[in-house]
Amino acid sequence: MKIIIISGPTGSGKTTLAAKIQEKVINGVVLSTDNYYKTGLVSKLLSKILNSYFDRKISFNHKLLMRDLHFIINNNELNHNYLYNFKKKTVKKSFKHKKNIRFIIVEGIFARELVNDLKVRNSLFIELITNKYSCMKRAIKRDVKERGKNKNMAKIDFLKSWNFYYRNKKIRLGNNFTKINLSKENDLEKILYKVLN
Repeated sequence: MKIIIISGPTGSGKTTLAAKIQEKVINGVVLSTDNYYKTGLVSKLLSKILNSYFDRKISFNHKLLMRDLHFIINNNELNHNYLYNFKKKTVKKSFKHKKNIRFIIVEGIFARELVNDLKVRNSLFIELITNKYSCMKRAIKRDVKERGKNKNMAKIDFLKSWNFYYRNKKIRLGNNFTKINLSKENDLEKILYKVLN
């Protein structure tokens, strides 16, 4: 089994790249860290009073994602997935069974937090390097359409998120992971070749 971790600032195209890789691989699943936000009263209150709550580690249910990852690694199958609703601050769990999994693609702003916890050999860490203005345009458009924000709040949240991501950029890759930097100058086909071989 191979784990592909896709990291990058908000709006950098992590979800899009994960979908493109999933189209090419056989028996792959995508886990988005966006679907592992904490829920409940405390989380709802914190999201209202704490600036950029969703860009802070305190909002992320690391334990739940690790439990799901280890289940897939140990059993080569997935029996459920989650979908986080940013407007309602709730998670919907659906039961979807998939067997013989060979690739796990983890994408999201918290994906790099998993690098030191996973011991699967021959895995990849892909970091998206992109222009701040391009990211901001994509993030604002997404946040207005899908997350119920106005443009001004979406822009403020983006700038804070960008700063959070690059403030906490340092990670240590063990021998299990190979790092690939992907910018728009890179050839996606070359990246896919590295992923699949």
